[in-house]
This record gives sequence, C-alpha cells and structure tokens, in this order.
Amino acid sequence: MSKICQITGKKAQVGNNVSHSKHRTKRTFDVNLFTKKFFYVEEDCWISLKLSAAGLRTINKLGLDAALKQAVAKGYVDWKDIKVIGD
Repeated sequence: MSKICQITGKKAQVGNNVSHSKHRTKRTFDVNLFTKKFFYVEEDCWISLKLSAAGLRTINKLGLDAALKQAVAKGYVDWKDIKVIGD
C-alpha cells in the first residue's frame, strides 16, 4: 500500500532541495504516516488504519465512524481496504 493517509487523503509532495549555492535537486516531502489500531464499535471488531497525524486529530474530533464515512464519501478509502484484525 502506498504512502497515503486513509482518512485525509494526504500523500507525498515533490519539491526541491536548495543548496547554499541555490543548486536545486528533486526531493519528496513525505506525510507523517503511522499505522494505528482502533476498536470499531459499530462492527464490534478491531481495525488497522494507515493515517497521518492530521487524520488522527480528525478521528478524535469527529469519531471513528463519522471519519470513516467521510473518507469513503470523498474516495480516500474503500470499505474493502480497511484491514480487520482478528477473525
């Protein structure tokens, strides 16, 4: 799976390293991604999400179910891509 947040849709951006002599070389600005487990009360199971720090704040603000529904509606994640732990 690529380096994309499943909640916010953030992904790596491309920019330049600029040296003291103003010489520019390409580089990527990666997202602050990590894997986190959540207990999904509506389905009574544990799920694992790959999300950014901003995605975690979104889940804390809206709740897990609302954040997942919003991400699916915007096309950032599909229900089949959410990894269920256990079972």
